[in-house]
Amino acid sequence: MPEQSKISAIVTTVRRGQRYTEANRALAERTAAALSIPNVPRGNDSLEEMRAAYGVDAVLVARRGLLTLVTAEGELFFHPGMSHLRIKNLLLGHGDHLVSALGLTEGMSVLDCTLGTGADAIVESFAVGASGAVTALESNALIAAVIADGLAHATGDNYDMHAAMRRIEVHHADALDYLRTQETGSHDVVYFDPMFRRPLHESAGMNALRVLADMRALTEETIAEACRVARRRVAMKERRESAEFARLGFDTLTGGKYSRIAYGVMEL
Repeated sequence: MPEQSKISAIVTTVRRGQRYTEANRALAERTAAALSIPNVPRGNDSLEEMRAAYGVDAVLVARRGLLTLVTAEGELFFHPGMSHLRIKNLLLGHGDHLVSALGLTEGMSVLDCTLGTGADAIVESFAVGASGAVTALESNALIAAVIADGLAHATGDNYDMHAAMRRIEVHHADALDYLRTQETGSHDVVYFDPMFRRPLHESAGMNALRVLADMRALTEETIAEACRVARRRVAMKERRESAEFARLGFDTLTGGKYSRIAYGVMEL
């Protein structure tokens, strides 16, 4: 597991006059203990002042019962993104490009090696249902804490989405390290969504994510381990024109005809 002692962050709450609650205090306390980082009383200082005073890159704020990660580049908080619309499309029988690329059906097990904001994992969890399983990895402990907390405590748009969120098992772990610990053929599908070097769009949340995300390219060893662990498929999302597909051996591409992204698929 990545070294937690290297985390440059503190935990705090909103100011007492801004919907300060005992639940927020307890959330900050639990998060600080889990990440082994300081839990700092808020007082009247701004978050920028707190970052400077404690010499950290980020502040985790317990607000409205959930965690928000605040950096100089923006704020990251749990939001299901387009997953609610994608689940509605699946319920209507319209399909989903990721679900098709992974070949997901009821009861399958998925190892999602790049949790990120969690939207893909939610769709995966819905597609495999209560009899399936989604394990999601995030190499950055701060991102993992924010998204795992949101998946566990935020409210979904509907029962199907809510249930899918709760079923996801999140681990703070490096993908290659985790894959090495898994038995051969222990998951039906292994999926990668590495951070794009050039973002498709800018937002405060994505900027906060990018500054902390693991920007290393996937290695041939990681893909080889994924092929050992997966029973059916290994898949990767990238820009459609990316040379990463060929470099890593993904010779089958699928996805929306006019989409800027594509899914590389290896059938096993």
